Amino acid sequence: MSAVIEIKNLKKSFDGFSLNNISFTLEKGYIMGFIGPNGAGKSTTIKLIMNLIKKDDGEIKIFGLDNIRYEKEVKNRIGFVYDENYFYEELTVTEMKNVISPFYKKWSDNVFNKYIREFSLPKDKKIKELSKGMKMKFAIAVALSHDAELFIMDEPTSGLDPIIRSELLDILSYLIQDENKSVFFSTHITSDLDKIADYITFINKGSIVFSCPKDDILENYGLVKGPKELINSDVRKHFIGIKEKQFGFEALTDNRQQVRRILGDGAIIDKPSLDDIMLYYARGSQNV
Repeated sequence: MSAVIEIKNLKKSFDGFSLNNISFTLEKGYIMGFIGPNGAGKSTTIKLIMNLIKKDDGEIKIFGLDNIRYEKEVKNRIGFVYDENYFYEELTVTEMKNVISPFYKKWSDNVFNKYIREFSLPKDKKIKELSKGMKMKFAIAVALSHDAELFIMDEPTSGLDPIIRSELLDILSYLIQDENKSVFFSTHITSDLDKIADYITFINKGSIVFSCPKDDILENYGLVKGPKELINSDVRKHFIGIKEKQFGFEALTDNRQQVRRILGDGAIIDKPSLDDIMLYYARGSQNV
């Protein structure tokens, strides 16, 4: 396998926030979900990858190339879909396409027109007249029209209704059938990633908590529930966070097999959602 994104020991400090030496890798042909609470560092990481802000230290390689030294070549191969509209609002779909297309070596009007038809996008409507879902589809049509190999998406489904979100996820699932294409998908809507992601990278407070196959997460993590008398120091050390109530507890573990051996049949261990995992890492232990 060949790496599409390689991040090594990346650092960036602002007043009151820092990216702390983060590292992860996305291999070609896969979808990686990039999750974390608001303010965790997701957008900062993406801006660093796209060289929209300058790193303090570390290494960023895209397609094996330094993202700054080979910026023009790298960006020709990236389709960027951002949460906020970055097109000229007063231009029509066709006029905006005419502005964008000269920047890409592999631009195809035939491909663009194909996706405009498939996405039911009105060519003569101004960008400002498009719904948020249509703007997202336009951004994806642009990315597809210059044969992008890597799609970097920053909160693309935020604020969209469930039907449009489902359509966009279907488009991504279709894209990834081409094993030469990869997707790096930042979102706080983790249910979207349950459907399409192969890998999950979780960032919290500027640090990477884990970056691994989604199936490994679902296999190793467990949501443990049981009576309070089961809790002791031996099992507590395997909990990432715990909610203790008057008569029972609920806790998150990243070693469900070990906790099962300790607690036996006295506790219920369910598979957690990605939301559950984020919540326990963010909040830790608490009494309710």
